[in-house]
Amino acid sequence: MTTTSPRAETSGSRPPETPAGPEPRRGRLLTFVRGRWLSTVPGRIRAYAVLILVAVAALLGVVTVAVGNARDSVQTIGHDAGPQVVATSALYFALSDMDAQVSNILLIGREHGLGVGYDESLRVYDKRRAEADRAAVRAAQLAGRDADLELTVQEVLQGLGRYERLVGEAMLLDRQADHAPGELPQRVVDAYRQATDLMKLEILPKAYNITLDSGANVRQAYETKRSAVLAGRAWVVVTGAVLLALLLAAQVHLARTFRRVVNPALALATLAAVALAAVATGLLSAQAGHIRTAKQDGFESVLALSRARAISHSAFADENRYLLDPGRADTYEQTYLDKSLAVLSPDLGSKPVNLESYYAGVDETVRTFVPGDEPVPFLGFFGDEARASTSGESGETFRRLLRSYQVVLGNDRRMRALAAKGDRAGAVDLRMGRTSNAIRDFGAYDATLGSLTAGHQRAFNTAISDADGGLRGWTALPPLAAAVIVLLVVAGVRPRLAEFR
Repeated sequence: MTTTSPRAETSGSRPPETPAGPEPRRGRLLTFVRGRWLSTVPGRIRAYAVLILVAVAALLGVVTVAVGNARDSVQTIGHDAGPQVVATSALYFALSDMDAQVSNILLIGREHGLGVGYDESLRVYDKRRAEADRAAVRAAQLAGRDADLELTVQEVLQGLGRYERLVGEAMLLDRQADHAPGELPQRVVDAYRQATDLMKLEILPKAYNITLDSGANVRQAYETKRSAVLAGRAWVVVTGAVLLALLLAAQVHLARTFRRVVNPALALATLAAVALAAVATGLLSAQAGHIRTAKQDGFESVLALSRARAISHSAFADENRYLLDPGRADTYEQTYLDKSLAVLSPDLGSKPVNLESYYAGVDETVRTFVPGDEPVPFLGFFGDEARASTSGESGETFRRLLRSYQVVLGNDRRMRALAAKGDRAGAVDLRMGRTSNAIRDFGAYDATLGSLTAGHQRAFNTAISDADGGLRGWTALPPLAAAVIVLLVVAGVRPRLAEFR
């Protein structure tokens, strides 16, 4: 007889039970995947909330990146590379003026009181030497990891050491010769030729290239950063518009679903989102404007005028070289013309490009030019400045600069006329200010040029200060505003969701 255990009967009489847990979870997952949850009011409310929060995060990210780009551009143009590039332009001026002071000392010979005087020339020489050292340090800092730029700075400093040794030999021979003004022995002239050739042919071109290369890097950084700021502004507008659309759609949905005109929390969130996007857009527009002003009205003009000043001093020293080295008089006359054309290049038409045509062209330019007229009828550094200083105080200062430059050229013309007639002593007396105001006139020209440069420096400083002020607080403001919007959105939808629990 077969017996069945009670346990077997029990287990056989009941069907096996399936676990209850996984089935509901799988059902909810399928409902979510198929989008059935969107057919419910709570599901749609949650969907709007999630999309709004994602849009808030996107707006926060875009604003943060755009403001960061604006801050980087201000730092580069206003505090780091921009000022350092302008400072490196002082390297060219200091080196050029060192050689100018040497030419003063050699030209006056034993009459130590002639012109600005032996002691003053020596003092200025030492001052320019210290300025060149400081500018070289700034250039080295600016070089950073740029091996070519760093090598150029080293070559300038090494060349400067050789130049000082050659100048020391020339000045020693000059003191031993005890010559009259403008009557240098040939051995002194030969010694100075070695020094000035080294300065003009090796050191100064390299110093000029340092500023050119560094300035090009700053311009490239400016274009990149400003484009990033403007692109960031566009993205702020787009993400702000998306967030606004989502907030409005959510309010409309809630109003229709719950028969309520407005959701106060969502309305406040909408206002906060509009305020954040609008203020951020205005800030980025203002920053782009400040950067443009600092670069064009400040950096570019200061750099161009600094170069014009350095070249003007070098050209003024070429008058000394023209007198102290008759064997190279034609070369120094051509060099003077080339430098003058770099400063201001008038339209000479079909006239030959020589000093007589240049004098006449500048006279006509000064007589007819009116700041603000287009097109500007001359080129060179002053042509660039004429396009920037179009009216107001800067326009009047530029007019005075042109007139003072015309006076300097008039003194040069008279000096060369005396030398051409064989009156070298009279030419030296005129150049050194004994029978003219040549030195004083050049000082007035230099002061006017410095005044115009200072005006652009103030414009640069003001633009950078305004940019810094506008960015103050924008590290914390965007996340705080985003947090407020999120809290308001949660406060707006949570009570509605609670009604379905």
